[in-house]
This record gives sequence, C-alpha cells and structure tokens, in this order.
Amino acid sequence: MAYKRQITCINQGNRQDIHERISLIGGLDENGSRWKMTRQEAIHGIEAGEYEFFIKKKGITYEVVVAVSRFDYKYLKLISDGDEPNSLLNLPECPQH
Repeated sequence: MAYKRQITCINQGNRQDIHERISLIGGLDENGSRWKMTRQEAIHGIEAGEYEFFIKKKGITYEVVVAVSRFDYKYLKLISDGDEPNSLLNLPECPQH
C-alpha cells in the first residue's frame, strides 16, 4: 500500500524548461514533521508504488502523477493540469531547513 503525502511546497531549480523547474517537493507528515524529497525520488516512489502524492486547493484533493514530456522527460504534475505542471509551480517555496 502506497504512503500518501500532501505536497504543500516546492523548490525550483535554475532550469528554463518548465518540466525541469521543480527540484524538490515537500510537505508536512500527519505528525507535523516536515519532509522533502527530490523530484527524481518522488517519481521513483510513485512508479514503484511506494508513494501517492496530492495537493489540496480550496478543499479539493488533486492527485499528482508522473507525466512524460515530448522529449521523453519525466516530471510531476496534477492530473487536472495540461502539459505543464502549473498547479505545482504555483505552490510556495519550501523552507530551506
């Protein structure tokens, strides 16, 4: 059974490609402790069935999935987003600690 985690923040890298901008995702566990992981770790966790990620907007839960760009690059996005991960990119930056 996959561990469900809510994404509440991201860190963006210096990449120009919109599919490569997210470098880290993060959030709070049920016990209130902060967690962060790289985009690559999250993609691997989803594909291995270890994690399910989601975000909440206005009380509605949206699933995060692995998508593949036209250049065969894997990235994270919401099912409800188009080709670009706009909903994730609109999240606040994660604290550096």
